[in-house]
Amino acid sequence: MNVFLTGVTGKIGSRFVPRLMQRGHNVKAMIRDASKASTFQQLGVEVIEGDLLQTESLASSLQGTDVVVHLAAQFRGVDEATAKLSNIDASIALASAALDAEVPRFVFASTNLVYGSGAGAPNRPSREEDELRPGFPYPQTKVAAEEALLRLHREKGLGLRILRFGFVYGEHDPHVTEFLPIMSKWNLAKRLHMVHHADVSQALLLAACMHGIDGNIYNVADDSPITVEELFRLHGFTDNQLTEAMQQEFNPWDMIVDTTRIREELNYRPIFPSFYSARDAGAL
Repeated sequence: MNVFLTGVTGKIGSRFVPRLMQRGHNVKAMIRDASKASTFQQLGVEVIEGDLLQTESLASSLQGTDVVVHLAAQFRGVDEATAKLSNIDASIALASAALDAEVPRFVFASTNLVYGSGAGAPNRPSREEDELRPGFPYPQTKVAAEEALLRLHREKGLGLRILRFGFVYGEHDPHVTEFLPIMSKWNLAKRLHMVHHADVSQALLLAACMHGIDGNIYNVADDSPITVEELFRLHGFTDNQLTEAMQQEFNPWDMIVDTTRIREELNYRPIFPSFYSARDAGAL
């Protein structure tokens, strides 16, 4: 396939690109930081330096593209206005350009945080059709972007596929260790639905090449959510340290998703069905 990719310098994109190249796909990537372009050019990626909100020739750059995979996003460390520009406006601009260039498929990376955990959350794993209750700015911008892209799908025929990822980890990604201070405020029995980078890439590839799924949304996660207690213990915390953790009430289904749809429709099967299987394979 001819793939146009955003967010290649991020945690997901930087691990997805080599897999695309290994499978013989042609990759064109938009990069804002020119100093990082050479790394991808050495892999054979055609690099376009620019910004999604500033590139007037975006539609021409998309000519001949089979699928756009939109990974670029702002998560932490930016103000609300910047997050909206990056996560909402840029997504709409890219999708509009894809429509102008008649790109048949558009894959959008979202998050299972869109479901939220407040009052009214279902007493079961979250399903794609559930009401969204995002609790803070990042998933709120993802919900807004999803809604805008779905409108473009309904009104103009955007070949949209949305993937809502669990907590991404693996392949030397420091995501878990970066998140431990936040998890220290959680009940130790709370579970986290995770997804390894290998399975993120698997899901992206399936969504990118499958026909007949336009407008569909898929939860992406492994088969075995892990408790906060397990994650802390696996990262060297002692019993004494763990007994100091807060034990506030929590929704046991928060951050747990139903993956039936992606299994049945895209034949997704996790390469690493649990954090333990990734650890035992040396893939952390």
